[in-house]
Amino acid sequence: MPKYTDGVAYHIYNRGAHRMQLFLHAWDYEYCTSLLYKYTKKYAVSLLAYCLMPNHYHLVLAQRPNGSITRCIQSLFNAYVQGFNKLHKHSGTLFQGTAKHRHIDSDEYVVQIVRYTHLNPVRAGIVARAEDWPYSDCANWIYGRGLPESIEFRQRFFEDGLDYRGFINEYSPERDKARIMKYLFS
Repeated sequence: MPKYTDGVAYHIYNRGAHRMQLFLHAWDYEYCTSLLYKYTKKYAVSLLAYCLMPNHYHLVLAQRPNGSITRCIQSLFNAYVQGFNKLHKHSGTLFQGTAKHRHIDSDEYVVQIVRYTHLNPVRAGIVARAEDWPYSDCANWIYGRGLPESIEFRQRFFEDGLDYRGFINEYSPERDKARIMKYLFS
């Protein structure tokens, strides 16, 4: 089990086994989101940003004192797999192994990884604007809704939601891909 440090942000991610879809219907996304909110609260984990995609997910989490990212992730995805399997009459592995994680060690890294997380559905061609994807908290970041901890976190780096939207819209695959890949695969 990875050891997480209190107060430090982590990028947690995983994909479906054999690249299979993890979310087949709106209900799947909504169920997973409700579990995400439930278990981050239960295990004293700050949910800073997230995006659920058809065959993978990205979470940006920070462990609060006496919290447990490990127990949060285990409980969240064990419950999700049970619900998914029951609803879809599926059996066997749903995820490609255990969740992967990266320690976020700088302000530059955290803003890049949050933008990367929120832009996933745009890069995949699912939506034209990141805030239009209902299965991420990008709209919450832009419109100031959602969990107080994610809004406070956004305010550390951006004047307001429009400033964050501008940052998203500045993304250039040619310019920023090397920067984000350094963080993802180093």
